[in-house]
Amino acid sequence: MDQDIVAVVGFVLLFVLMLLRVPVGVAMGIVGVGGFGLLATTKPALNLLAQSPIRVATDYDLAVIPMFILMGCFASAAGMSRELFRAGEAWFGHRRGGQAMATVAACAGFAAINGSSVATAATMTNVALPEMRRAGYHPGFSTGVIAAGGTLGIMIPPSVIFALYGILTEQDIGKLFIAGIIPGLLGVAFYLLTIQLVGWWRPDWLPRGPRTAWRERLAALRDIWATGLLFIGIVGGMYGGIFTATEAAGCGACGALLIGIARGRLGWTEIKASLVEAVRTGGSIFTIVVGAFLFGYFLVITQTPQKVSEFLTGLPVGPYGVLVLILIMYLVLGALMDELAIILVTVPIIYPVMQQLGFDPIWFGVIIVMVTSLGMVLPPVGINVFVINSIARDVSLGRIYMGVMPFVLMDLVRLALLVLFPALALYLPGHMN
Repeated sequence: MDQDIVAVVGFVLLFVLMLLRVPVGVAMGIVGVGGFGLLATTKPALNLLAQSPIRVATDYDLAVIPMFILMGCFASAAGMSRELFRAGEAWFGHRRGGQAMATVAACAGFAAINGSSVATAATMTNVALPEMRRAGYHPGFSTGVIAAGGTLGIMIPPSVIFALYGILTEQDIGKLFIAGIIPGLLGVAFYLLTIQLVGWWRPDWLPRGPRTAWRERLAALRDIWATGLLFIGIVGGMYGGIFTATEAAGCGACGALLIGIARGRLGWTEIKASLVEAVRTGGSIFTIVVGAFLFGYFLVITQTPQKVSEFLTGLPVGPYGVLVLILIMYLVLGALMDELAIILVTVPIIYPVMQQLGFDPIWFGVIIVMVTSLGMVLPPVGINVFVINSIARDVSLGRIYMGVMPFVLMDLVRLALLVLFPALALYLPGHMN
């Protein structure tokens, strides 16, 4: 059977299955095995189906994912997210929009020990939204702040998406984590600026809170020492070459557990619940990865990456013109698909194009992760927006989307800066040991 026909039918079937709410990993597995069987024979296809789960389960590099998930579960159960918000509120609360600023700061801090945008959005909705409501914040904008702040979880290390990109492209995961720090902090700064601008434009949306005494501010900083210790230990260890990303994940999970126990926050009930949650989340991600490996064999046998590369590099628009087209494609996909599915389906196809055009793979990884994070707050399927709406039922999806739009505009500015100035992503990795 003709390769091109099989490839087209395979992609159409994949998107149909995802529209029908078939789990992403299962959909990719069906297309991968079925397409490979059509072009090869049934026996090799079934061999792939038997070998891929074992390959994923025994891949040392993939251990980084469940370990960082476990660290985030321990940190969440230990109440670190609430401490981060209280510290931010103590320092920013007296300013106009101070609690919104505290939410962004807390999202950034929690992202640094969690690595999941969805978990960050859900946690901060429970922690910060009630406080902003009591203070009289505009409900649409306050939920928009949380939706946007949640996207920081995908950029600030550790990040599951960075880890998957590194595994798919065989890039150093530690360097990818470090490369996300400056763009992530730039995102925090831009979000804080957005809150200031909205507060100037609509002061009734963002009231001021009471001024906190310096003694209370310093006490609030003392409460977040655990978060700072975990972040500095993980990032500093990777940056200094003391341990790899996988070793950092194991140390982070162990450190979060020991800190939680020492502070009396993690009893046996909390530890058990965290382990169950980590297994559940890690299992779902590993299922998707298995499906991605099966789909990857389908891409190889149909030569899809090579053909897409030939088409895109042959366009008369130059390397940056091709990059712009790819970024537009990711923005559209981000508004329709889950971020894991986007990375696992598209990176094996697009990455060879970027290599041929001469773009740095670490820089491109940061760009792709940022564009994917934008999709998490864009209609019609911004997953962070849906997560917040599932908790705050009285705030409609439309109001949340309107509240997040100012932050989307700032993210587009940040994306343009990253494209124009690759050093924003490459400076720190270039100085790693």
